[in-house]
Amino acid sequence: MQAENTQIDTLIDARWVIPIEPARQILDRHSIAIADGIIRDILPTADAHAKYTASRHLQLDDHVLIPGLINLHTHAAMTLMRGLADDLPLMDWLNHHIWPAEAKFVSPEFVRDGSLLACAEMIRGGVTCFNDMYFFPAATAQAALAAGMRAAIGLIVVDFPTAYAADADDYLSKGLAVRDELRGEPLLTFTLAPHAPYTVSDKTFAKVLTYAEQLDLPIHIHLHETRDEIEESIKQFQMRPLERLRRLGLLAPNLIGAHMVQVTTEEIRLLAEHGCHVAHCPSSNLKLASGIGPVVEKLAQDINIGLGTDSAASNNRLDIFTEMRLAALLAKGQSRHAAALPAHQALAMATIHAARALGIDRITGSLAIGKAADITAVDLSAPETQPCYDVASHLVYAAGRENVSHVWVNGKPVLDERRLTTLDIRELNAKTAFWHEKISRSR
Repeated sequence: MQAENTQIDTLIDARWVIPIEPARQILDRHSIAIADGIIRDILPTADAHAKYTASRHLQLDDHVLIPGLINLHTHAAMTLMRGLADDLPLMDWLNHHIWPAEAKFVSPEFVRDGSLLACAEMIRGGVTCFNDMYFFPAATAQAALAAGMRAAIGLIVVDFPTAYAADADDYLSKGLAVRDELRGEPLLTFTLAPHAPYTVSDKTFAKVLTYAEQLDLPIHIHLHETRDEIEESIKQFQMRPLERLRRLGLLAPNLIGAHMVQVTTEEIRLLAEHGCHVAHCPSSNLKLASGIGPVVEKLAQDINIGLGTDSAASNNRLDIFTEMRLAALLAKGQSRHAAALPAHQALAMATIHAARALGIDRITGSLAIGKAADITAVDLSAPETQPCYDVASHLVYAAGRENVSHVWVNGKPVLDERRLTTLDIRELNAKTAFWHEKISRSR
């Protein structure tokens, strides 16, 4: 007598599955079984049909399933400033364009609407989780939850007043209150986010470090992004920013340094010695003329590197597929070594390495039994992705976000046959038009 099939919520059949862990593994004609938001099984499709009955059964015969992509460094709300001030170096861009616009317009409503727009873009590009840093973090969190996305909410800290907070203590107090209010949300985690060494004092860094150690939170910070940052630090503190953070005790396995472009061999060794993580943002670094981060040298020291887009105001795309391809190509060009940063490694940087930096690799970042069903399906049936000899290579060098067809977060579809299920594009466009007109009139 044949045993009854096990009832599950969703069964996804795919031409290929790349689980990311174990490394370089590609599963041919496999299926993923999902129940209660968790991956219950990954097995050959023929066996899956014999073992499971699903409330929803998808047959994706030309698709590859990968873990949901993770954007390790962004400022989601700044999507409303996409293209506002282009072709400028970082400090000119910040001082004369972005910070003045923020002073006029940033509010909880601005942050929520901008973050919703960012979430829509990221979901359509296969991103299931983003690591954010911006004012009014509660509004970013509300947007992520409305979109059904996973997010690491940065509790921003700077030493100057804004519409959000009056001083460093106010930033910390408000940020920690947000964490206390929302810490029960399963899709949210939190980081302490001192903006950068040039906007945060030693006294404030000491407080950030204390809270990070007491609450076991990552520290997310812009670091060694430009030569100007280095020169100003030497002028003000008689040392480079990384050395300053070392002396303050911030270099540790919970530190995520965004950019890390202008670093010496000794500083790379220092990052490795303290187990720090790097959020590599190649598009933003190139567009702001900040330079090209020495990724190959960092990888040689076993530094954990994830990929980020930075904001749509400096990139101008929240597109992790682009970051994977660009990171791989730049590494090859810099090192003059064609095998530098191969496709499987670029995929790992966009998934499990980013999850590891955020301390959520037990939950997401790879496709494994018991992990959350954060899954992206990429359709490789289009002419521009044919023929396919190596599916991992295709994901990095040939496919793009336009090939993403389905996205699940915690087992729930947030993109279904290229249609957003949690967000209304017409409503988002109307909100965006409102802010566009308001900002344009002020210029």
